[in-house]
Amino acid sequence: MKNLLQKSLKQLTVFAFIVFALSIPSYFLLVDWIWLKELDENNELIAQRIENEFNEQHISDEKLAQSIQFWNEIQPVSKIEFIHRPLSKDSQYTVMRQNPYSKKEAIDRFRGLKTNIKINGQNYSLVVETNVEETEETVAYIAMVTLLFFLILVVGFWILNRRLSKKLWQPFQNTLQKLKSFQLNSQKQIQFQDTDTIEFAELNATLDKLLQHSIITYKNQKEFTENASHELQTPLAILKNKLDILLQSDDLTERQYHIAEEMNKALIRSSRINKNLLLLAKIENSQFDNSELIRFDTIVLQSMDALQEHFKEKKIDVSAEIYSNVEVKGNGSLTEVLINNLLINAIRHTSPGGSIRIILSKSGFEVSNSGEQSLNADLLFKRFSRMSADNRGSGLGLSIVQEICKLQRWTVKYNFEHNEHTFSVTF
Repeated sequence: MKNLLQKSLKQLTVFAFIVFALSIPSYFLLVDWIWLKELDENNELIAQRIENEFNEQHISDEKLAQSIQFWNEIQPVSKIEFIHRPLSKDSQYTVMRQNPYSKKEAIDRFRGLKTNIKINGQNYSLVVETNVEETEETVAYIAMVTLLFFLILVVGFWILNRRLSKKLWQPFQNTLQKLKSFQLNSQKQIQFQDTDTIEFAELNATLDKLLQHSIITYKNQKEFTENASHELQTPLAILKNKLDILLQSDDLTERQYHIAEEMNKALIRSSRINKNLLLLAKIENSQFDNSELIRFDTIVLQSMDALQEHFKEKKIDVSAEIYSNVEVKGNGSLTEVLINNLLINAIRHTSPGGSIRIILSKSGFEVSNSGEQSLNADLLFKRFSRMSADNRGSGLGLSIVQEICKLQRWTVKYNFEHNEHTFSVTF
């Protein structure tokens, strides 16, 4: 990826190069036209000078004929001939031929003028030809000089761009860095750097307004979740107690007992969801200390022992590779919740007779379980999303795992390979 100024400067450089390339034939045509025009004027001046010089001699016609003959012999590119009638108009032409003054074979270009002159009152035609300098060579030198200045200009643009961009875009970079470090759950308002650039000032004002609205909305939503979860605890506990009393009653019929049992299961699930929502709210509000040193291997072994009955119930083959003395910095209770959620998730989604593999190393923790097809990674860590028909869970287990990892600055990833689901936590 390239930054904005580099993209715009690249386009300007390409455009400048195209203009430079088009300027070369333009230089050629312009220089050639100027030279031909100047040579035409020069030939006219030569014709006038020749006419004046012959007339100033005041020589006889016989001696004039001898002088003209001598002139034609010593001037191979100039010719004077007697004519009875004057030319109607002058003619200018360009011809390519051997240069008579060159010892080597060289075809040069000549600019010629055929005009009428009067000597001793008689009409003569005068042909004057002047060698045209090598236009191509001159244009090549001009193009080289132009290319040199073009390169100096482009290099100067790139250097100035690098220096000016740091200064001009510094307020934008400052805003971008603060946005990158912004955490919505911290609820801390960003103080943007003051700038005298209108566009950046408007951007900061808009972002400030947007962030304030987001913080207020997030705060209200979090307070609602906390209050709702807290207030629901008491009525849920009362309902659970009443149902337990009802289930112990001897007056219930079998049908009434089954109805009450279903109500009790739904109530237990509602209570679990309520506790998980409250836990999520506390995690997002950073109400846990995550600076203690944890023996991760000890917690893993304790969780595996507590879940042995579940492994046996589904006849799951469990293999473990657990390094000893694995210490990480975090929160002990949250780490226990993370491990339990990953293990329970693996048990719940492993078919009877399947396998679970648990690996703990110095760098991370992995829980893998056998499966048939990959899960939707985009929905795995979303709240209340379900990857199977099993509705015994709260739908918040993996969401809690992700939030715990965020709080403790760990990363959690999902992978499916060789018919095995793998959730890996990197410390």
